Amino acid sequence: MSLPFESAYRHGFARIAACTIPVAIADPARNAEAVLVAARECDADAVAVAVFPELCLTGYAIDDLVMQDAVLDAVETAIATLVAASDDLFTMLVVGAPLRHRSRLYNCAVVIHRGELLGVIPKSYLPTYREFYERRWYAPGDDQVGQDIRVAHLEAPFGPDLLFEALDVPGLVVHAEVCEDVWVPIPPSSSAALAGATVLLNLSGSPITIARAEDRKILCQSQSLRCLAAYAYAAAGQGESTNDLSWDGQTLIYEGGTLLAETERFPEGPRHSVADVDLGRLRQDRLRQGTFDDNRRAEHADAMFRTVHFELDPPARDIGLRRHLDRFPFVPDDPARLALDCYEAFNIQVSGLVHRLQAIGAPKPVIGVSGGLDSTHALLVIARAMDRMSRPRSDILAYTMPGFATSDHTKSNAIALAEAIGASIETIDIRDAATELLTKIRHPFADGEPVHDITFENVQAGLRTDYLFRLANQNGGLVIGTSDLSELALGWATYGVGDQMSHYAVNTGIPKTLIQHVIRWVIADASTGLGNHEGWLGDHAKDVLQSVLDTEISPELVPAGQDGKMQSTEDRIGPYALHDFALFHVLRYGLRPSKIAFLAERAWADADAGAWPPGFPAEDRYAYDLPAVTKWLRVFLQRFFGFAQFKRSAIPNGPKVSPVGSLSPRGDWRAPSDGNAAVWLAELDAALPDLVR
Repeated sequence: MSLPFESAYRHGFARIAACTIPVAIADPARNAEAVLVAARECDADAVAVAVFPELCLTGYAIDDLVMQDAVLDAVETAIATLVAASDDLFTMLVVGAPLRHRSRLYNCAVVIHRGELLGVIPKSYLPTYREFYERRWYAPGDDQVGQDIRVAHLEAPFGPDLLFEALDVPGLVVHAEVCEDVWVPIPPSSSAALAGATVLLNLSGSPITIARAEDRKILCQSQSLRCLAAYAYAAAGQGESTNDLSWDGQTLIYEGGTLLAETERFPEGPRHSVADVDLGRLRQDRLRQGTFDDNRRAEHADAMFRTVHFELDPPARDIGLRRHLDRFPFVPDDPARLALDCYEAFNIQVSGLVHRLQAIGAPKPVIGVSGGLDSTHALLVIARAMDRMSRPRSDILAYTMPGFATSDHTKSNAIALAEAIGASIETIDIRDAATELLTKIRHPFADGEPVHDITFENVQAGLRTDYLFRLANQNGGLVIGTSDLSELALGWATYGVGDQMSHYAVNTGIPKTLIQHVIRWVIADASTGLGNHEGWLGDHAKDVLQSVLDTEISPELVPAGQDGKMQSTEDRIGPYALHDFALFHVLRYGLRPSKIAFLAERAWADADAGAWPPGFPAEDRYAYDLPAVTKWLRVFLQRFFGFAQFKRSAIPNGPKVSPVGSLSPRGDWRAPSDGNAAVWLAELDAALPDLVR
């Protein structure tokens, strides 16, 4: 790739604009000049494709004036002017115009780029109902397949069967349809997407009435989601005739069902929405959803389109990134969306556990509690499951098992929370048993040497799990696992007789960064308004939960050093914020490591830029530069692809929570346990050779 690492185009993005302009009724020359002003702004902003409203060279609402030769001659002259003026513009322009072809007039999308008229697409479906009367003037273009058209001195392909593919921007394939085309049950863009189009454009007139703007948004959103595509919509606005109608100039850009950009409605003057569309994400979505291509075969979509090729020559510089990026992709920034996600995540876990307990004879849940995030969250899930089953919470058999490095703080939190929610709680000190085991295997620690190696750590983790399984046998119980999605991704769990194993694992589908927010949501349950039962946790329990949130993440397996500092998970394997960022983009989209690094640096470089999730403590807001991102991404890649799969291949049952995916070998992620990370590390190192250590 010849583009620099900092370029969004290098990483599979294409900048798209949806433009609305003030029009002059039946004055193509003035309207062409307005298009050019916007086009030059788009060119300066490195926009690859800009779409303008329906019939913007004449105005949509000019009625019978559109049949006048003077107007139609001026349209052709205006198009020739735009073609000539586009010679030194980077941006592909897609503008609306009425054009004569043979003995009829067509409502067209005109595609122009770098001094060429690339093609003309006629509107297929003409509304002639309510306020619309288009068949009075225009012919439907659905039968114009395989045609050519002459516009002034120019000649170009003509028909609804045109796709426009950039040869030097992989995945950029453009299709245009006109207004009503997206309101029919099977829009032309559906077939175009099946044939390969990734950027779908809509040139719209669409006068405004109450609630029509929401209808447009629903159509554009659903079309982008169903077609696994970007959908850019530009509606007519200022300057259109208000004889009997009004206009709002709405512009929208969606990608895969997500709104990337929009402008205010009823603007004074020109406006344009601009967003960087992730072509790589769309390609990955289609690759993964095999039924998308099955639909192509069933509909014979390939035979329905011709492809016109062009070259963009993207700018070899940092153009920024014009799209919202979540620092925490598993955690929405919007308070209402986050509350709903927490509600759903928590209740998915609770429902999964309830069904499992009911299906196997209602055993008592057995859980080891450490005072850390994961076991705290699992205990909350169990407590809620007991309530749903109308069983006493005293049926919960909770055990805290202090080892050589357990702090009084976490131990007391574990006991206090269990007591506060009404669970049975016992303490089993594992130090004597661990010492005996270390002695039997002749470990140096048993002779007083301060050797705190992996064996020392896993003896403690293994004993805890061994105790839990035997306690479950003794009490007719079921061991509830606490390891979360993030730990499974990194292999940060003791295999077999350790925290990797349980009878049922409620946390395996939820990442570490989301768990913190679900606990915050539980603390504030009365304010959610989402059906949670107010009062199921008392104030003391909520105080303990806040204390857990405020405690640094630690396995507490190694005693504090001479400086008094306790073992820190994130000091050892890296920040969960960055690991969850990488996990999201690997698991959901299969992104290249270099692209993940590019996105992570953009999301994390400035702690003061962009939104943070609701409730995130201000004092904990931090930043990571590209060297830090790259360092920890290499750790993630090594562990995820080269080490941890053997643990994931043997994980117990547990509910999938996030649409991003799970790591169950019976579900979303299936991989060989003896794989390696070489290809991922090589790709990252080749992209950032100066940061390779």
